[in-house]
Amino acid sequence: MKEFLVYTGLRLALFVGSFAIVFGVWAALSDQVNVTWVVVIAFVVSGVGSYFLLNRQREAFARRVEDRARAASARLEEMKAREDVEDAQDEASADRP
Repeated sequence: MKEFLVYTGLRLALFVGSFAIVFGVWAALSDQVNVTWVVVIAFVVSGVGSYFLLNRQREAFARRVEDRARAASARLEEMKAREDVEDAQDEASADRP
């Protein structure tokens, strides 16, 4: 969960920073700022930036998700194996007179 919060917080900070820079540049170059375009440009810039700048955090988050999925899969297999053993025992006891 920590990895998710760190990655998400950094993505949000990168977007806010990109928005501030794009807004500032647009305001410096023009009398009127179109906020919709500022948001779109900031979103693209922060997306590209996060691909390069947040690679380590993204990989840590992906590793954590993969570990959790592997653990959940192992628990499921263990439960299925235990259920198979219980079913075999029930069948064996039902076959006895």
